[in-house]
Amino acid sequence: METNKELSNRTVILMAVAAGVIVANLNYIQPIEGLIAASFHVTKAAVGAVAMLTQLGYAFGLLLIVPLGDIFNRHKLIQTMLVLSIGSCLIAFLSPNILVLGIASLLVGITSVAPQIIIPYAAYLSSGFHRGRVLGNVLSGLLAGILISRSVSGLIGSVMDWHFVYLIAAIACTILFFVLQAYLPRDVRGHQDIRYKDILASLPRIFRSEKYLQGAAINGFCLFGLSNVLWSTLAFYLADQYHLGSGVAGLLGLLGITGVLFASIIGRIVDTYSPRLTIGLGILFSAVAFVIFALLGQFFIALIVGIVLLDLGTQFGQVSNQAIVQSINPAASNRNNSIFMFSYFLGGAFATFMSTLAWTHFGWMGVCSVALFFVIVATISHLVLKEPQKIAHAKD
Repeated sequence: METNKELSNRTVILMAVAAGVIVANLNYIQPIEGLIAASFHVTKAAVGAVAMLTQLGYAFGLLLIVPLGDIFNRHKLIQTMLVLSIGSCLIAFLSPNILVLGIASLLVGITSVAPQIIIPYAAYLSSGFHRGRVLGNVLSGLLAGILISRSVSGLIGSVMDWHFVYLIAAIACTILFFVLQAYLPRDVRGHQDIRYKDILASLPRIFRSEKYLQGAAINGFCLFGLSNVLWSTLAFYLADQYHLGSGVAGLLGLLGITGVLFASIIGRIVDTYSPRLTIGLGILFSAVAFVIFALLGQFFIALIVGIVLLDLGTQFGQVSNQAIVQSINPAASNRNNSIFMFSYFLGGAFATFMSTLAWTHFGWMGVCSVALFFVIVATISHLVLKEPQKIAHAKD
């Protein structure tokens, strides 16, 4: 087992796959929202609220569970959360009504935080000068999991009962549990003499004292929010505008492969040039995507171009922000990541709720108006707080 600070390519790939398999649990619901609404005879807004619970649960899991990585053995913590995630997916599979599914969705979100323990663990094990590349590769797996989950969910929902999406998720996580048990590097750092309440109490202080963490948190809130504005309403728009079902919504998720292919390149750009540059590009791509959706969304080819740009913008922001966050005080890497990702998924939950509400009352232009809010906030944060021109490469 590897216990030094140089990661082999095999280990980086394993961490990327693990992050993708686990994070997929958060996104299975998006292409099948219409099927769930029809199955339980509830409104689309009600199903949107359930999808929001997944994001909200993940946000609070990030805030309350991920900081434990600064105290406990991270190998064991990842395994524990994976077992709990399996149980949550099984509850969703067995859910007989929207209330139970809502509870299950909240639990799925809370228990699927292992990728955000894996990311700082990968940063800890990597050489400082190659951290951006390593994080880019792991985040490629994360994004691939998001994309594939949408496609798998949409396709399964088109050929069998949507409940089976969560059974397949539980099986995938069970297989992953045994693979990680055998091959994930052990955490040789040992137990840290810090009390849990002190860890939680330190979060506000860390956030107040770290300007770059503040900027990353706000930027992450907005860029992931923009992604969820689209993906939480795309199935509704496809059905309304094109009379297409969940299978097509899932297949469109594969367009984000562009972001996966570029993640490692983005990591190298961050290492070599400036995260300020790449975050600016992320905001620009996302904004242009929604201009296309608003003005040309009735043309399917324009919808495809916009999705590619939006996923690329999301990945530019995610890789850049993670590189910034993981360069701040390595001793508090899990707490830094917890704060950043809490804001990240809080933005996702807020965007999911607001965009489904906007769809219900104002249609597609209402959805695009919600996106405009996130673009404005991201731009103001980018101009006022300002990201670092270079990433510090100090070794831990």
